[in-house]
Amino acid sequence: MKILLLGKNGLLGNELNRAFSPDESIDLIALGHDGLDITDENAVYEFLKEEKPNLVINSAAFTYVDDCETKENFVMDVNGHANEHLAKICHKIDAKLMYFSTDYVFDGEKDDGYFENDKTGPINVYGKSKLLGETLIQENTDQFYIIRTSWLFGMQGKNFVKTMLELANAKKTISVVNDQIGKPTYSHDLAKNVFNFVKTGYDFGIYHMTNERVTSWYDFATNIFRIAKINVDLIPVTSKEFSRPAKRPRISTLINTKLPPMRDHLDALTSYLKELKII
Repeated sequence: MKILLLGKNGLLGNELNRAFSPDESIDLIALGHDGLDITDENAVYEFLKEEKPNLVINSAAFTYVDDCETKENFVMDVNGHANEHLAKICHKIDAKLMYFSTDYVFDGEKDDGYFENDKTGPINVYGKSKLLGETLIQENTDQFYIIRTSWLFGMQGKNFVKTMLELANAKKTISVVNDQIGKPTYSHDLAKNVFNFVKTGYDFGIYHMTNERVTSWYDFATNIFRIAKINVDLIPVTSKEFSRPAKRPRISTLINTKLPPMRDHLDALTSYLKELKII
């Protein structure tokens, strides 16, 4: 199987590259933005026509949620419109397309969390851009996998866990929102799950992949410091008290009904802190 991985330098792409590379049955081509600009339709077409991959994994995205509010046109191109020509080209060369989306495609008003086929309704630019990507893919190819995940943390780039650890070095008191609920997900676990998913061969469609067990950002922060054995005063605050440029969904729990469950996010967090050499 020949696989083209786009976005290899990102938080998830880096782990996907690590997960797929050792398998000798896979001919993996892994590219970052410098290797192929996904917004350049002609460049994408020429590359895919030449290489003829069986599967294109698009993990390239702009994911800084607050920055998206002031970069709407750029974000809509990268996270959204680029997937229209990707899907069309994949359809033309008979390749499958995998796209990573987000819990932020939902409005956050469903208390019990969201199933794969629930109605979407994003409330920030990032969520709107990812939903646009989902929509354009479904309109232009039948051979797609849309994988929604949430609250991603890992070795590459910035994430909530690293931010908390950095703040603990600079402050004695940290305020964290306690009224946003979701499922943290370790990029290493997600990539491993995606690898198994591809090797198993599931039906086309929309899937939810996260580590398990629901939490709030405040409780997640509490467990970060508990496991890391770092003493810090955490103050729970509401989203209104902790104002940010992009509005966040109140409940963004993704419910997985199609796949074997991934491990508890606290087990994953422990593994991550060991990887960081914090514990």
